Amino acid sequence: MTSSYGLDGKAAVVTGGTRGIGREVARQLAEAGALVCVTARDPADVRRTAAELGGVGVAGSVADPAHLSEVTALALAAFGRIDVVVNNAATNQPYGPLMDADPDAWRTAFAVNVEAPLRLVQCAWRAWMREHGGSVINVCTEGATHVGPHIGAYGTSKAALLHLTRQLAGELAPRVRVNSVSPGLVRTEMARFVWEPGEAEVAAGLPLGRIGEPADVARAVMWLASDAAEWITGADLLVDGGTRVRAAHPGGYAVHDRLRSYAPPQS
Repeated sequence: MTSSYGLDGKAAVVTGGTRGIGREVARQLAEAGALVCVTARDPADVRRTAAELGGVGVAGSVADPAHLSEVTALALAAFGRIDVVVNNAATNQPYGPLMDADPDAWRTAFAVNVEAPLRLVQCAWRAWMREHGGSVINVCTEGATHVGPHIGAYGTSKAALLHLTRQLAGELAPRVRVNSVSPGLVRTEMARFVWEPGEAEVAAGLPLGRIGEPADVARAVMWLASDAAEWITGADLLVDGGTRVRAAHPGGYAVHDRLRSYAPPQS
């Protein structure tokens, strides 16, 4: 299937590609004619998603460098190329005040949210992109540029990912474009603890009046991956329903109130 995105026949790797934003990104890529390789931790989810999308997949943790090498090798063996990398896999643990943060959980957050994206880009660069070019999109967060209750480790690691995006954009130009998207509150399992207890209240506090859907973010990823964004690198595309400007909106701090009141399940 061809589309206006110009991705028909190109190959993409999507981490965290079986649920939420990653699953929708992978679906939209496949719909646009791209060949998709997904990775996530659950083998059954990976097999099912790869089969549904007509692509390939391998289960594992992005915190494991050997897994990222395996993902790269699989995509090359299956498709003969890697044109797009979407670093979507993330963890929001440890959750809570930083003075209580477990050092091992802190290191894991950076291994998953920062080191893994760098390692996967290194793999793709050495295997294909250095000679042929490509596009990298890192899924960051609108919280990377300001503070919030209980999400210090997540926000700090994503701020590092935001800077990594810009650094790589400079280093890999002109062959590879590197950009990021920064979602606000999106209806995913990872954010369920924020929106589910009082969705109407939270949505009312957002200037655009609703919680985001994975498709909202996926469309932004698709645009950055496409030829339409061929003169854009080092950019961060905010997809947050107006969260960044909520101070001017009545009831605009409902999301932060939810973060203070609820905690996600520990994993």
